[in-house]
Amino acid sequence: MVALDIHVPPVPLAPRRPPWRDYSPLPGFTGAFGFTLVYVGLIILLPLAALAARPWEHGFEGFAHAITQPRTLAALRLSFSAAAAAAVVNVVTGLLIAWVLCRYEFPGRRILDALVDLPFALPTAVAGIALATLYGPNGWIGGLLEPLGLKVAYTPVGVFVALLAVGLPFVVRAVQPVLQDLDASLEEAAETLGARPWQTLTRVILPSLGPALLTGFAMAFARGAGEYGSVIFIAGNMPLVSEIAPLVIVTRLEQYDYAGAASVGLAMLAVSLLVLIGVNALQVALSRRTRA
Repeated sequence: MVALDIHVPPVPLAPRRPPWRDYSPLPGFTGAFGFTLVYVGLIILLPLAALAARPWEHGFEGFAHAITQPRTLAALRLSFSAAAAAAVVNVVTGLLIAWVLCRYEFPGRRILDALVDLPFALPTAVAGIALATLYGPNGWIGGLLEPLGLKVAYTPVGVFVALLAVGLPFVVRAVQPVLQDLDASLEEAAETLGARPWQTLTRVILPSLGPALLTGFAMAFARGAGEYGSVIFIAGNMPLVSEIAPLVIVTRLEQYDYAGAASVGLAMLAVSLLVLIGVNALQVALSRRTRA
């Protein structure tokens, strides 16, 4: 037998594309990416840069004086503490409401689902007037609580109640899609293996919903920390008692103290950014643990 020496020319390899080009079959990455950068820069980064530059007109001493005044510190403390407390409560109640909407069929379910979105469409000033009327000393609920010595309107409790109302839809809408995609057979398998209801909740359901719950918490907290319209009517706006940080900013703008207003805004931005970074880091860690 005669051995044949057949030479097969190498097949040229296709030029390697950047990894971000491998995920989309559609052309136009360069134009879309450039538009995204320009738009985000004009709408988000440029205003934030202006906010960060304005407080330093009077130097660091002026910035420190603007944010360390007792009235400002009390307002910042109230805004962030009430926003955090309301977000925590909304995580629990939002999970329960999302569970009812996803796992049960009952008359009026679609109406209840639509009512959850009502705070999104309702003007914040209208929501504030409604809450002040309801929880005021002569309101339907406030009139019942007043003889018991419980006062909601014109106190920090009123701020907390208002933030509960505006933050709830964020948690429900963040959890609901994940809960709909969660396979109910996992719960049935856990029950078959002898798991108790609280074990199924803590070891099967909550780990899967953890990232969504953190997302809802972050959105509710961010909305609550900067909320203005729905709070000022029920808060009473008493300095050192029920005054919120956004109202301090508006007051300084009315006094033409633009640097002082920007200083308070920059402080709020810094605290919110730190909280959101922490929540995102916890969300990533929880997602990795869930996948593992």
